Amino acid sequence: MTSAPLSRSRFRSLRTANFTESVIREMTRLALGHGAVNLAQGYPDFSAPEVLKRAAADAVDADFNQYAITWGAKPLRDAIAAKYRRTYGLEVDPEREITVCCGATEGMVASLMAVVDPGDEVVVFEPFYENYGPDTKLCGAVPRLVTLYPPDWTFDPAELRRAFSPRTKAIILNSPNNPTGKVFSREELGEVARLCQEFNALAISDEIYEHITYDGARHIPMMTLPGMRSRSILVNSMSKTYSVTGWRVGWVLASPDLSDSVRKVHDFLTVGAAAPLQQAGALALGLPEEYYQQLAKDYAARRDFLLQSLAEAGFACYRPRGAYYIMTDISAFGFARDVDFVRHLMERIGVAAVPGSSFYSVPALGAQQIRFCFCKKYETLEAASNRLKKL
Repeated sequence: MTSAPLSRSRFRSLRTANFTESVIREMTRLALGHGAVNLAQGYPDFSAPEVLKRAAADAVDADFNQYAITWGAKPLRDAIAAKYRRTYGLEVDPEREITVCCGATEGMVASLMAVVDPGDEVVVFEPFYENYGPDTKLCGAVPRLVTLYPPDWTFDPAELRRAFSPRTKAIILNSPNNPTGKVFSREELGEVARLCQEFNALAISDEIYEHITYDGARHIPMMTLPGMRSRSILVNSMSKTYSVTGWRVGWVLASPDLSDSVRKVHDFLTVGAAAPLQQAGALALGLPEEYYQQLAKDYAARRDFLLQSLAEAGFACYRPRGAYYIMTDISAFGFARDVDFVRHLMERIGVAAVPGSSFYSVPALGAQQIRFCFCKKYETLEAASNRLKKL
């Protein structure tokens, strides 16, 4: 008896057929291969706060090395609740409304899988963080795209309304925004909130850059808007605020009925986040307000340094008001495609960036844009600046 010939397509699920690996993380691998300064992937290359590193080591020494409660160690959930009460006046029940996840990445997937059924529609602003497209497709959802228009990355309220329908289950909102640096205003959030209530939809907000804002911009959690407390899912993480992107400790805030669904998915998806790092996270969430003020001040200085360097090299920059990325227009350089220019930057100039097309549903929309990150040591930014002068 002979076996049937191997068909690779037979063993590839339809849900993964229409998206590729992360372009951002691919750029990091290529940067290492070319010895390029990595301004592509958004992770700090400087040390995390010493107090956090000590707390993590102490937790390991104290034998917090076994499973924590699936939806999060109680000290961390209590600290998260206290942080939101202190910062936003938002009351969250740590027993029924907080789920600790393996980073905001898992938090977003778990949230979508908990509430979205195949065929449901999910509204997404573009340019978007590259994970959101695959996230919706893994759930069998249909993404409905709404454009953010440069230079201020505003949206057309009429276009947003047209994206909503009786099939809309949720909208994904990322503010402060990756890749644009946009911070949604209260008026813009209000427009989203009104449509969510009118069409009986949820708002799933990725607020991972909440404390990294500039020029008087202020982050407002969607959950705090009138009528949105019970129809919001808030996703966040320690990664960006505390410079520990490798710890993979995040959380989801939602009303008890939504949290119950999120916890079920989370339980079978990852079981739980690293126990000793959850203990250290409880300490981090209790840091004083001065820590967050200094964080934003430090990043504002790095932003201004890179903005000047990019402008001197010939880039047209979109000035970000939040997060730690700069979107640029590359049309002055004469390259037809962003991917070709990024390859040129990496191989000939020695600087890695992310092609803008990776943030759009139609690559041509980002063909004249690339993204740089500035969450780096000044030595790194200066090395990139010196290399960019060769342009």
